[in-house]
Amino acid sequence: MSTTRPDPAGPVDDDAAGGILHIDLAALAANWRLLRDAAGGAEAAAVVKANAYGIGIEQAVPTLARAGCASFFVAHLSEAIRARAVAPEATIYVLNGLFPGTSPHYRAHRLRPVLGSSGEIDEWAGFCRAQSEALPAALHVDTGMNRLGLGIPEGMTLKDNPHLADFAPSLLMSHFVGAEENENPLNARQVEAFSALRETLPGIPASLSNSSGIFLRDNPQFDLVRPGYALYGGNPTPYADNPMNPVVGLEVRVVQIRTIEAGETVGYNGRWVANDRRRVATLSVGYADGYPRAASGRGASGETMLSGMALVAGHSCPFAGNVSMDLIIVDITDVPDGAIARGDCVTLIGGDLTIDEVGRRAGTIGYEILTNLGARYARQYREAAP
Repeated sequence: MSTTRPDPAGPVDDDAAGGILHIDLAALAANWRLLRDAAGGAEAAAVVKANAYGIGIEQAVPTLARAGCASFFVAHLSEAIRARAVAPEATIYVLNGLFPGTSPHYRAHRLRPVLGSSGEIDEWAGFCRAQSEALPAALHVDTGMNRLGLGIPEGMTLKDNPHLADFAPSLLMSHFVGAEENENPLNARQVEAFSALRETLPGIPASLSNSSGIFLRDNPQFDLVRPGYALYGGNPTPYADNPMNPVVGLEVRVVQIRTIEAGETVGYNGRWVANDRRRVATLSVGYADGYPRAASGRGASGETMLSGMALVAGHSCPFAGNVSMDLIIVDITDVPDGAIARGDCVTLIGGDLTIDEVGRRAGTIGYEILTNLGARYARQYREAAP
């Protein structure tokens, strides 16, 4: 069943929107089940940070919970509170650590901080002592990212930290540096280091794998895996075919079609030049809607260049000129006359334009495309089966 549920910040009426974001919640649930089955008996959680990678926490979390997901990870406390509102029984972790003075909010909403420094551990332990309540929290040890988490030497001494008796350590976790690179030697080094850490704290469930880590050869999945990108259709195995179902599609409206002559330029700064007579279409979307300016088409018509692409009446049409704030221009010369008209929709994400391909053409990654999906789109959700 397909329903239209606009984002609260976006347009109410599909006809009033410059673009329509199609979000397949049934595919989201199917992807979680696929990842659960691939995890070899480990619990499959779901990472729903960045507004569930752009598709909406309030839609994604209940869908995943109904599919069987019991644990969720977000980046910020504010995201966790939103997730709690739609998943009252779930376990919810906040990855970005414990900010000073925020412990009461975690307790009030039954949330679990991910503690990655001695200061965070001390503060959480002190709060728990003051409450006479051993509240749960995760312990994060850095095994190679050098971003968040205790260093390995400090992690190896956690077993001797008396503050661990003041709260309930519910998860020991680390994060892969390059799991999407199957042959990266860092993977094996991280697994070895994390396995040694786990042996020092045998009573605490352990978690290392992200989406790509689930598919690494000879990788122990420990007790819990934390897929994110793959849930939303991104390829966790860029060295092989994508095993995931697409979740997001984007169609945008044609504002205007015009013919330009040889030598004319298109867009800001005149970075794209017509070699001969060309037909171009202006689309009602731009970088204010999260479509990267780096996807701009520059050079001359007919040249081979990496740029954004639109599917117009079944034809692949390259961007022409710079992506501007609210508009993108595409070269539709190869589209038959009459096949596309003002007000029609063309595809910017969908079919061969996978989320990974869109990211590649913009010189970035699909993660960035997803998490920047704009608030001005109308959002149509295809509901998962109950």
